[in-house]
Amino acid sequence: MVHLAPRPVPAWLHAQPPRLPAALPLPLLPVPALASFLLAAVSSSPSLPHLRHLHALLVRLPFPVTSLPFLLSRLLRRLAALPPPHAPLPYALNVFAAVSPPDPFLAVALLRFAFITQPPLSPFRLFSHLRDVHGAELPFLPFAFSTLAKSAAASHSLPAAAATHAVSILVGGFDRHRFVENSLIGAYVACGDVGAARKVFDEMVVKDVISWTSIVVAYSRIGDMRSAEDVFGRCPVKDMVAWTAMVTGYAQNAMPVKALEVFDRMAALGMVIDEVSLTGAISACSQLGAVRRAAWIQEIAERSGFGKNVVVGSGLVDMYAKCGLIDEAHRVFDGMQEKNVYTYSSMIVGLASHGRASEAIALFKEMVSRANVQPNHVTFIGVLTACSHAGLVGEGQYYFAQMKDKYGVLPSADHYTCMVDLLGRAGLVDEALDLVRSMTVKPHGGVWGALLGACRIHGKSEIAKVAAEHLFKLEPEGIGNYVLLSNILASAGKWDEVSKVRKLMRNQRLKKDPAVSWFEGRDGLVHQFYAGDNAHPKVREIKKELLALVEKLKLSGYVPILSSVVYNVNDEEKERLLMGHSEKLALSFGLLTLGSGCAIRIIKNLRICDDCHLFIRLVSRVESVEIIVRDNMRFHHFKDGECSCGGFW
Repeated sequence: MVHLAPRPVPAWLHAQPPRLPAALPLPLLPVPALASFLLAAVSSSPSLPHLRHLHALLVRLPFPVTSLPFLLSRLLRRLAALPPPHAPLPYALNVFAAVSPPDPFLAVALLRFAFITQPPLSPFRLFSHLRDVHGAELPFLPFAFSTLAKSAAASHSLPAAAATHAVSILVGGFDRHRFVENSLIGAYVACGDVGAARKVFDEMVVKDVISWTSIVVAYSRIGDMRSAEDVFGRCPVKDMVAWTAMVTGYAQNAMPVKALEVFDRMAALGMVIDEVSLTGAISACSQLGAVRRAAWIQEIAERSGFGKNVVVGSGLVDMYAKCGLIDEAHRVFDGMQEKNVYTYSSMIVGLASHGRASEAIALFKEMVSRANVQPNHVTFIGVLTACSHAGLVGEGQYYFAQMKDKYGVLPSADHYTCMVDLLGRAGLVDEALDLVRSMTVKPHGGVWGALLGACRIHGKSEIAKVAAEHLFKLEPEGIGNYVLLSNILASAGKWDEVSKVRKLMRNQRLKKDPAVSWFEGRDGLVHQFYAGDNAHPKVREIKKELLALVEKLKLSGYVPILSSVVYNVNDEEKERLLMGHSEKLALSFGLLTLGSGCAIRIIKNLRICDDCHLFIRLVSRVESVEIIVRDNMRFHHFKDGECSCGGFW
């Protein structure tokens, strides 16, 4: 509720009058020229004492009534711009009180001063005070309500945003003022109420590019890309911010193909490419693992003047690593003149995900010793992952302890996940369970998932049941956890328990997330394959190639791992379903189009199943081809019938 009734003046608002300085040299100038001189002096004033002297002069010199409010508003602006400690609010009120009757423009400057220098929501207290003291004598301008809206947005206070909306109508009558409406949209968006923002937008009589762009940004932030598309498509004028919001929105919501399509259109139209849009495109390319797109994006970055930008450079390192080009990532890293913790962390995580543990650890040592860069939580995830993939138990335990004791980084659930993975890989599954039970933070699904994965490798069915029980509570829709437990119990010959798990799956009516794989062709076009996909224009040739490949592998001893199929169907149907897995379709298309001698790179959104892992491993030997697969766990480098993961993923 907005209170408009008069209240007593709070003690914190009492002010003292400015003191006239004993001597301050002034040139002998006419009043207009003197005003210009003092305006320049105010704008460049270096300190609060100096501004207080200028304030004393301004209120004592014979300036016209129309000039003084302008000069004092500049004084308040300069007061707000000074570094802390800021002038107290009572002093700013004294500046405001120098003009009678109260000036609306000076009131805006006063509210802005409070917004910049005072605690959150101070402009609201000040607004109420001005209303109580001056009433109708002080008409408020639209900019006053804009400042209130900014204060609500900065504080993420939805009640304050609603109060601003109310007083803009009741006090100012500005509910149809475009400047105020845009500010209200921004406040509601910042406070997370996109519905209220959209209501203001829909009721606007005249919308400008800021109005349209604000709603596009709002929908992008909450992941409602369908609504963002609708509003973006109807924008009469699309500025750089709107285009950037679409690129980053698609990238942040796992729609990398669309993100790059929009970025392509943005570049083709000659829109200015800024750091944010470029970072969104880099993220999309990282998700896709699109090698040729990666080189193109780097070229745009350098052409747009961001070649030496540390944020963009760090993103490029991460992008190349996630595209499977770890050596290219290292080349970009080595060529960067400025490196920060994000640059080093991207490179360390990249090396770790590719199984190059010794290089990752060596780079960490260089980072903290020679470069003197303080590591953060992501850095240690990279270091611990490197230790895990290389089976360096002692080193992993050492760095886990150093993380808190030496560098002050508190271990998160993600760090514990790395440690459970490390111990699990080494066969220390009981120790991994003990670590989980001793955690100082609440274990999330990643922790229990790492433990369940270790149980699969080492046949620990009892501990698997403990891990799965927690996963069923934390991730009730995660069908993969049910499948993994079922397979572990089946391997242990516990068929009654297998039946119970499968019955539980049926009762829950769980559906597997749609598996999708991406493959980049010679022309840079990214091809997308879903499980059982029949939509690709070359689907007949792909399936023909796949059938020929299966027959060739069976002659070399390939036997499909039917337990990778979770459905209760006969063995023939299970084998048919396995042949429709998205990574097999992508691989067949790669063999069909790239020819011999070219490495095949595939990105998959889910964990690669046991059968596809075996299948691709055998293809790398039979076809003498290098195959690089990135699933949601790590990179798999298949070559000569072996995989870099060593069978643990």
